[in-house]
This record gives sequence, structure tokens and C-alpha cells, in this order.
Amino acid sequence: MIGPGLLLLFVIGDILGTGIYALTGKVANQVGGAVWLPFLLAFTVALLTAFSYLELVTKYPRAAGAALYTHKAFHLHFLTFMVTFAVMCSGLTSASSAAKAFAGNFGSALHLSLGEGLALTAVALGFMTLIALVNFRGVGESVKANVVLTCVELTGLLIVIGVGAWALGGGKGDLSRLGDFTTPSGESVALSVTAGTALAFFAMVGFEDSVNMAEETRDPTRIFPKVMLTGICTTGVIYVLVAVSAVALVPPAELGRGETPLLKVVQAGAPGFPISLFAWITMFAVANSALINMMMASRLLYGMANERVLPRLLGRVHPTRRTPWVGIVFTTLIAFGLIWFADLAALGGTTALLLLCVFTVVNVAVLVLRKDRVPHGHFRAPTVIPVLGAISCAFLASPLSGRATADYEVAGILLLIGVVLWAITYAVNRAMPRLDPNHLGE
Repeated sequence: MIGPGLLLLFVIGDILGTGIYALTGKVANQVGGAVWLPFLLAFTVALLTAFSYLELVTKYPRAAGAALYTHKAFHLHFLTFMVTFAVMCSGLTSASSAAKAFAGNFGSALHLSLGEGLALTAVALGFMTLIALVNFRGVGESVKANVVLTCVELTGLLIVIGVGAWALGGGKGDLSRLGDFTTPSGESVALSVTAGTALAFFAMVGFEDSVNMAEETRDPTRIFPKVMLTGICTTGVIYVLVAVSAVALVPPAELGRGETPLLKVVQAGAPGFPISLFAWITMFAVANSALINMMMASRLLYGMANERVLPRLLGRVHPTRRTPWVGIVFTTLIAFGLIWFADLAALGGTTALLLLCVFTVVNVAVLVLRKDRVPHGHFRAPTVIPVLGAISCAFLASPLSGRATADYEVAGILLLIGVVLWAITYAVNRAMPRLDPNHLGE
């Protein structure tokens, strides 16, 4: 059993990672100097959804997350499958964006000019191959190991904040940029801000994974609400301070070029700082995110195959390593395709899109499950909060937010793969007399 201290570090560690390290510049491309505002709005939307997760995790303290809540609320196997598959796909897009960010920082650390074309992609693909090999070998992730990884990720962001404070205190930088809304041609300020928020939301995801620690936590009904809200608020403050430091020291147009925005901030604010060290910190942070996400994706695929809602072949386990090797190969091949065909902004945007759809369902599920009574006390969110959470998540997932078309294209292809796999499995199971397709996944 873990206490509030380790749980807090777990929550913070789950949220910190690729999003803020890689996408700060891409958000700046949307809103200019006011890059802090989308991160603040994304934090607000995440906070609303966190209240819904808190009610559900204290009501049903089991390690299943959105899939469990969806199944209990709606009893529709296909909807439960789509929610689960969307979570899996979000892991693939997140890991692929981490691979792109890793490649950019790899070039900076070794003083290589990789550009943004084939060389960068080759390094990203090589990195993903290494992740697959580690995944195949098997990695025992523990909360205590997460403490070390979280400290490294947090150190990198604190360096950016510290460099920003030191440089601004010394007369460097330009705080007037914080109120500068430079939007893409033809877009209104409001649309640019919502589009930037839809992308910045990628930096806030991860808190939902902490519900899987419910069964490992002492007195989750009492501890979870305080710890999760503290963790989300802490990361929200860190992100806003990082965004302020970034745009004050680096012009938004320059910040938005390439895959290493925070490296540029450290270079601008502290030229004497060992840039290679910061690049390695960034690489370590995004590598950790990639490994965790690819492990989650392959194990989730394995679980769905064992539940007979995906082809059983995808659940095949290696005889000696005891890892789901077919699932690892399958998810890695999809990640290869994402790295090759999608850019960093599309990968981050698709991650946010998929999870915003999942969060919309979870916020609605809270209201549906209010009629389900449990024999123990639990956290209860004010009704208005899940309502606002569902509306805000649905809006940010919709075209009304100004979300890029590429996000829908990537997400659509991924979910179509899932539907095809599910349909094949359903047809095969239905053709077998001993199986009842109406009970798949139970």
C-alpha cells in the first residue's frame, strides 16, 4: 500500500512529460506570445474532468478506469470497446510524439544537424525500435522507480523556470509578448485560443492513469481527492510558469520552429548552461513517456484479445519472456506509421482528441451512475462540474474549437483499424456455436 506522498509523485509524474517538452512551440504557433493562456485553459478543463474521475474512482476503487465506468454506465460492449481502443491509440500517438521529440533533442545533444525530414524520422524510428525491444524483454514498473523518473522530468522544467526568472531579473527577455495574440492568417483570436487549448490539452493528460492505483492506496476515498487535485494544480502552475518563461525569452515564431522549444529557452536565457545536459534530461523524460505508453498499449491490446473482442492472435505471449510479443509488434508497426506520416503537432493533437472523447463519455457516465448506490462513502462532485466537463471536453474535441483537420484524419484511421478488428472478431465468434457474441467482453 502506498501513502499520499508517493501517490502525489505518481500523479505528477504521469502528467509531466512529452506534452510540455515538445508542444510549447506548436501552441505558440497558434496564439503567439499568449502561449500561457491555452495551457491555463487546458488545466481548467482537466480539473473539471478530474472531479468526475474522483467520484468514480472512490465509488469503484478498481484498476480499470474509463472502460469500467463506461461499461457500468451504458452496458454497451461496442462503446466500451471503442473507449478502451481509443485509450490504447492515445498511447500510440503519445509515444510517437515522444519519439519525434527524442530525435530532435538527440540531434542537439550530439550536435547533429538532423533537420525535420528523413534523418529526424530515421532516429525516431530507431528509438521506437529500441522501445519495442525493451518492451519485449519486460519492464517491471514500480511507483518508487516512478519517483526517480518524475524528479528528472520535474528538474528539467524547474531549470526552464529558474533560467527564465534569472534572465528576466537580469533585464533579459520581453514580458510584453505575453499579451501578444499573433494568430494564423484568417483566424480570430478566440478560435486561435481554442485551437491552442485543444493542442495544449495533450500536456495535461495522464492524471486519469492514476485511478489504476486505487487498489494500491490506503484509504482511497479520503486520500485520492486531495492528492489528485494537488497534483493537477501543481503541474498546472508549473506549465504556466514554463510557458511564461519560454515566450518571454524566445520570440513565438522562433519558439514554434523545430522539435526542441525548451532547449531554445535555456540557450537564450543562460548561454553558459550545458545545453547537452538539458537535451539529455529532455530525452530521458520523453523516453520514459514513450516506454510507459507503449507498454500500456500492448498490454491493453493483449487484454482485449483475451476478452475475445479482438483476434486471439494479438494476445499471444512469448513462451520464455512471457510478454505479449504479437501485441508489441502490432502496436510498434502502427507507431512506425504514425512517426512516418504524421508530424509532431498532429500526433499531440490526436492524443488530446482521443482522450477528450473518452473524457466526454466519463463525464456523462458520472451523471448516469448517480442512481447506482454503493455500500461505502465516496467523493461526490457537484453536479454542475461533470456537466461543464462534458460540454468543455466535447467542444475541444469538435471542429468548433478550430482543431486541425489532421487530428481527425489520424484518429479516424486508428479507430477504423479498431472497428475492423472488432468486426472480424465478432463475426468469427458468432460463427462458433459455443460462443454467444452478446456476452463478449464480460
